[in-house]
Amino acid sequence: MRRAEPPRTGDPERDRDADPESVARAIALRLLTDAPRSRAQIAEAMRRREVPDDVADRVLDRFTEVGLVDDAEYAAMLVRTRHQERHQSRRAIAVELRRKGVADEVAHEALEQIDGEDEASAARVLVRRKLASTRGLDPQVRARRTYAALGRRGYSPSLVATILREELAAESLDDDETGLPLPD
Repeated sequence: MRRAEPPRTGDPERDRDADPESVARAIALRLLTDAPRSRAQIAEAMRRREVPDDVADRVLDRFTEVGLVDDAEYAAMLVRTRHQERHQSRRAIAVELRRKGVADEVAHEALEQIDGEDEASAARVLVRRKLASTRGLDPQVRARRTYAALGRRGYSPSLVATILREELAAESLDDDETGLPLPD
């Protein structure tokens, strides 16, 4: 006579007989353990694992209700870190938020943390870094590399031009005061 097998235990994502709600919860919790995520990112992961949409919505609604999923807080955190640590522009951060599925109105509200002065200050930090790393190169090469580096971070060419002109002028004054030859 055969004994009944013990019930399956372990990860509901790997259990074919697991109820879809358990699978959805496991997916959401695993993703949120790694890093904060937007609702759309979690929903996409559930879709890839073939969790029915109504079950995914129910689980995501519950996670939102208890505060585990909060797109407004996620967007605000992403804006702060991308701007302060990586010195990205509002435009580059807006693109990233859209790609991560954050609603435009939520993204717009989060991006209000960055004003024009903050953006110019971050751009200035990047221009100074780029100029320091290209010191000794032809001025046109330095300018081109600076435009490219800041363009990849979403800064407008007019802002980059203004700051680059100011920083090159300050650099020339510094060189002149030290007695070093000025670049042509």
